[in-house]
Formats: sequence, C-alpha cells, structure tokens
Amino acid sequence: MSIELRDVSKRFRDAHGKERVVLKDVNLDLPEKSFTCLLGPSGCGKTTLMNLVAGFDEPCAGSVAIDGVRVQGPDPSRSVIFQDYGLFPWRTALGNVLFALEAKGEHGKDARATAMHYLDLVGLGQAAHQHPQQLSGGMRQRVALARALAVRPDMLLMDEPFAALDTFTRFRLQDELLRLWAERRPTVIFVTHDIDEAVYLAERVLVMAPDPGRITHNITIDLQRPCDRTHPLFLEARGKIFQALSLAQRDTAEYAI
Repeated sequence: MSIELRDVSKRFRDAHGKERVVLKDVNLDLPEKSFTCLLGPSGCGKTTLMNLVAGFDEPCAGSVAIDGVRVQGPDPSRSVIFQDYGLFPWRTALGNVLFALEAKGEHGKDARATAMHYLDLVGLGQAAHQHPQQLSGGMRQRVALARALAVRPDMLLMDEPFAALDTFTRFRLQDELLRLWAERRPTVIFVTHDIDEAVYLAERVLVMAPDPGRITHNITIDLQRPCDRTHPLFLEARGKIFQALSLAQRDTAEYAI
C-alpha cells in the first residue's frame, strides 16, 4: 500500500487552552512494500503522523491517502503495534492472536490454525497457552507482532515497539521483524528515537524536528539486510543521520527566535 500526505497539519490545545502545532505542512510519498523509519526527538509529531496514517485521527488541514483513497478511519488492512504491547491479560498468547482474527470474522479451526502459525513464526508456539503476565517483555512484544501479522495486513504501523526492551532482545526482534517483512512485504512505518535502530531496519529514514513538527530530511539507507552494525557503510549512514538531527535541532532553535 502506498502512502501520500499532502500539506498535512495537525493542532492540539494543551491543558491551558493554548494551541500547539504538532505537524505543519507535511508532504510525503511512500511506495508500497517500503520500510520507513520516523526518527526524531519527543514532541516532533512522529506518533501523530503515524496515527493519521492509521486513521485514528484526522488532520486539521491537508489530506492523507492510502493507494489514492483518502483515509477516513481505521481499517483491518493497517495493523498497529504499540510500545505497551496492548495485550489482553485475561487471554492467553493464542487467545490474543485469535482476537484479531475474530474481529475480522474468522472463527473455528481455521482461525486457530492461522493463529498458531503466526505464533510459531515468531518462535512462541510453545507458549501459546501462557498468559501475558507469564511472558517476558520480549515475548509479549512477539505476541503483539504475531497478532498484527495474523490478519495479513498490507501495512504495519509500529510506534517504538522495542524501546522498553533490553539491548539483546531488541536486536533479536529487529532481526525477526526484518525476516517477516522480507517474507510478506507489507508497507512498514516504524517510529523510533534510536539512530542505530533506524539505520538497521529502514530503507528510508525521515528525520523530524519539533515546534512545529515537520520532516527536515529524507535519507535513503542503501545497505544489505541484515546489515553489519560495525560496517563502515553502516557507520557512514549513522553519521549522516546524526548530522541531520543536529541540523534539525539548530533549525528549530532558529525557528523559535
């Protein structure tokens, strides 16, 4: 699924009634089957932009379109994974994945077989009957990933899903995500504040700056997947993004003057 944003702006009012521009005049084209990371500091509008694409919110100005059709609300073809997993504690791992299928009207043996297939795919077939509180953070995130993939989405929207995990678990899940993306090729938008994670995962990194939220740099990452985190080309890409973030920070300071 391709994504098109045209002159998108979004404003909110804070607790004191003061208006804040979260996104201003954002224009963006993302091709189908692409993997894009949104990278930037807190408050730059990364999650807001993703929520607009997901259909959870509407822009105050401009338009958001998927495959040329204006987004008017959530759709089963777009799956969202949050940082806090969003699992139901009273359901097992299998039950959580089944919930997504049931919401699509899929029930019975076929739905159960599909749910088990995706749990196996993320390495959790043996934990199917355990509840979230019995699972580690990394395992819970894999359940959330299995649930999102089970509905066979054309688009996967991920809001800092690995931020709360330890380094080694995060690395494993990054590799798992790349493997699953290579197999199914959904269009992916991945929100992060981690430069290394963005370089490792994405074909394209959009650097954002706050006040007002906007895209300042659109950087192509031309590396083989999975890539070597110590390779000179990886470090070169990392340096390029670090420089872009520094320039964005400087521009934000000048914008506020």
